[in-house]
Amino acid sequence: MNWQVLIMYAVALVFAVVGVALLLALARPRSAGQVYAFRMIGIMALAGGVVLAMSATAMWQWSVGS
Repeated sequence: MNWQVLIMYAVALVFAVVGVALLLALARPRSAGQVYAFRMIGIMALAGGVVLAMSATAMWQWSVGS
C-alpha cells in the first residue's frame, strides 16, 4: 500500500468521523438552522468519507494489479 492510498484513507476517516459527530450532535436540542446545517453537513461529510474510502480501495487494488 503506497502513501497516497494511506492519505486517502486518513482523509476518509476524518470526513466520516466529523459526519457522524455532527449527526450525533442532533441528539441534543438545536435550533432549526442548526438542525438543517448539522444534517446537511453531517450527511455530506459521511457520504464523502465513504466514497473516498471506496476510491482509495479501488486505487489500492489497481496499484496491486489484481
